[in-house]
Amino acid sequence: MAFSSKLGSLLRLNCQIPATSILNSIRCMSTSTKKLFIGGLSFGTDDQTLKEAFSGFGDVTEAKIIIDRDTGRSRGFGFVNFAHDESASKALSAMDGQELNGRNIRVSYANERPPGPRSFGGNGGFRGDRDSGY
Repeated sequence: MAFSSKLGSLLRLNCQIPATSILNSIRCMSTSTKKLFIGGLSFGTDDQTLKEAFSGFGDVTEAKIIIDRDTGRSRGFGFVNFAHDESASKALSAMDGQELNGRNIRVSYANERPPGPRSFGGNGGFRGDRDSGY
């Protein structure tokens, strides 16, 4: 009920609030607000550099660059966890669109992965060993 009333108040104000703010507000209500997704990172950015860039907003409990397991290179995104929601909120507002190591980064609240098995591969689950009926 609280979610629907909050959503209703956000939608009533949609003429004054950009759509991205509404989406981030909805994400904020449904996910942990201490974990931020950081996209558009330079391949030279490491965990320590990421932590230092965000530590001015509060206590960073973890900063992690996601690495491609085949190449060992950065995948160009990572996550920053804060000890407090307010710190994450300040960091999101201040750092989204800012430059870090020569690249403009995108900052948003991280979405939790749904539980259950993950699909792998780029073919949308196609398995070549099944009879296609042709």
